[in-house]
Amino acid sequence: MLYTPAFWALFAANLTTVASFAAFFLFPLFITEHGGGEAEIGLVMGVFALASTLSRPWVAELIDRFGRKKSYCLGALFMAALPLAYLPFLNGISYAPLLLLRAAHGVALAICFTAVFTYVADLIPPERLNEGIGIFGISGLTGFAIGPLLAEGVLRRFGFPSFFLLSAALAGLAFFLVLPLREKEPAGKIRSRHSFFALLRQRKFLVVAGLSLLFGFGLAATGNFVAPLAEERGIPVISIFFLAYSAGAIGIRLIGGRLTDRIGESRMLPYALVVSAAGILTLTLVTGGFTLALAGLLAGGGHGLLFPVLNTLAVRGEPFEVRGKATGIFTGAIDAGNFLGSFILGVVGDLAGLSPLFAVAGGALLLGLAVARFRPTG
Repeated sequence: MLYTPAFWALFAANLTTVASFAAFFLFPLFITEHGGGEAEIGLVMGVFALASTLSRPWVAELIDRFGRKKSYCLGALFMAALPLAYLPFLNGISYAPLLLLRAAHGVALAICFTAVFTYVADLIPPERLNEGIGIFGISGLTGFAIGPLLAEGVLRRFGFPSFFLLSAALAGLAFFLVLPLREKEPAGKIRSRHSFFALLRQRKFLVVAGLSLLFGFGLAATGNFVAPLAEERGIPVISIFFLAYSAGAIGIRLIGGRLTDRIGESRMLPYALVVSAAGILTLTLVTGGFTLALAGLLAGGGHGLLFPVLNTLAVRGEPFEVRGKATGIFTGAIDAGNFLGSFILGVVGDLAGLSPLFAVAGGALLLGLAVARFRPTG
C-alpha cells in the first residue's frame, strides 16, 4: 500500500520543513537592506548549500546507522532553533558569524531532507516508485509556495523579527508531526559494506550526481535571485513566482509520476531538463507579473519532472542499507550545485546583470542533456 498514515505524516512534516527553508528565499532582501549586493547574496546563500554538501557523507551514514526517524527529528529540532539565531543581526550584519550560522542551518536541512526522502522511499512499493516520490514531492513544492507567501506577508506587516519566528515555528511543527512515527526498520541492525564514496565512484551515481549538480545550479538562480529581479523590475508581489512554480510542479506531478513509471526514468529525463531550462531562460525576459508567473510555471513544471526522475534513478534497485547514502549522493549533489550556482551566478550578476545570470543558469540545465548520455543503460 502506498498512501499510508506514515506517508501522509511525512508529507505534512516535509511541507512545513520546506516552508521554513523556503521563507529564506526572501533573506536576500535582508542582505540588500544592510547594504549587500549580488555577490554578498551569492556568498551568504551559497555557504548554506556548501555546508549541506560537505556534511552529506556524514549525514548519509547517520541515517543508515541511527535511523530515518531519529535523524529527521534531530534535524527538525535544529531547523526550529537556528532561525532564532538570526535575530541578533537585526542591528547590523557581521559576515563571519552570519556565514557560520548559515553553515549550521545548511547542515540541519541536509539531515531533514536526506532522512525524509530515504524514509519515504522505504515505504513506497518498487513498482510505484516514481508515482510515490512524485506525489510525496508535492509536499515540498507546496512548502516552496507557502513559505515565501507567508514570509512576504509577515515581512511586510511585521518585519524581520517575525519573519525569523515564523521560520522557527514551521520547522518546530515538523518535529511534532514525525515524533509519533516508528522506524521502518530497527536502527543499527544492518551495516553496509559500501561507503558513501565507494557508491559515488560507480558510473550510475557519477551520472546521477552530475545531473543533480546541474539541477542544483539552476535552483540557485530561482531560489536566490528572483527576489532581487522582481525588486529591480518593479514587480510588487515577489511570491507570485513561487506560487506559479509550485502550481506547475504540482500539476505535472499529478500526471507525470505514473507516466514515468510506465515509460521509464531515462526516457523522461531529457524532457525534464529542457522544460527546466526553458523556465529559467524565460526569467531573462521578465518585465512584469505575468512573465514572472509564466517563468515560474515553466520552471516549476521542469522541477516537477526532474526531481523524482533523479531521485528514482538514485534509489531504484539499491538495498535498504545503502539507500541513505544513495539519497545523500543525489541530494548532496543538488546542494553542491546550489553552492556553485550561488557563488558563480552572484559574480555573473554583479559583472553583467540579472538577465545574463539567468541565461547562464538555463544553459547549465541544457548541459545535462550531454551528461545524461553517459548513464548506464542496463
